Amino acid sequence: MMKNKKVAQIEAKEKHLAALNAAKKRRRGEPILERGKPTKKEKPTILIVCEGENTEPSYFEQFKLSLATIKTVGKGFNTVSLVKQAIALSKKGNYEKVWCVFDADPKPDNPKQAQNFNAAVKMATANGFGVAYSNQAFEYWLLLHFEDHQGGAMNRSDYEKKINSYINKLGANYDGTGDKKVTEEFFDLLMSIDDKTKTERIDLAIDRAERNYNKWSHRNPANEESTTRVFELVRELISYQ
Repeated sequence: MMKNKKVAQIEAKEKHLAALNAAKKRRRGEPILERGKPTKKEKPTILIVCEGENTEPSYFEQFKLSLATIKTVGKGFNTVSLVKQAIALSKKGNYEKVWCVFDADPKPDNPKQAQNFNAAVKMATANGFGVAYSNQAFEYWLLLHFEDHQGGAMNRSDYEKKINSYINKLGANYDGTGDKKVTEEFFDLLMSIDDKTKTERIDLAIDRAERNYNKWSHRNPANEESTTRVFELVRELISYQ
């Protein structure tokens, strides 16, 4: 009993001294550091709903984030139908942010296609989603890592040849007509340093894409060729690294 009483007295004294020290710090405006119980905070999840079933998912899944988790879904849908899929998926999970990734494939004789593309951009924005569209295709974003394209027309059929003209000699390949996947070797090059500018290629791509995007008014995204908003999504992912 005497031992327990002594322990209790010591504890009471320690608490009293701690309270006095805290009071002094409050008066001085000093921060009070209190040891709290360790808590395990679940990482936020970013949902990326992609038109492509291979290229986009294989690219985004290679980002290694320490502060967030990426969930990619390649649906094989485009424009409005893709956004509708994103709306449905967003209701089934708890996501920090939802992004829609889709392309424009303008055909002069098909105004309905342009209307659907613009409608998809508006629908995604209205639902609070990020919109990482590319006009004409996602590969334009990849190309900007190696080439300072100034915007303007470039047909999607030219992307694969142009990309491979840069990466083949560096030990990688992009099969735009086959599996359409961004391989590990290709991704590593996208994240590497450009020999001429001594700048990270991903930073070059972001700057180039943003410059080309800002040339337009955005009242008619289907007509904004060549542009991509993938840089906005990538910039967000980088913030979670």
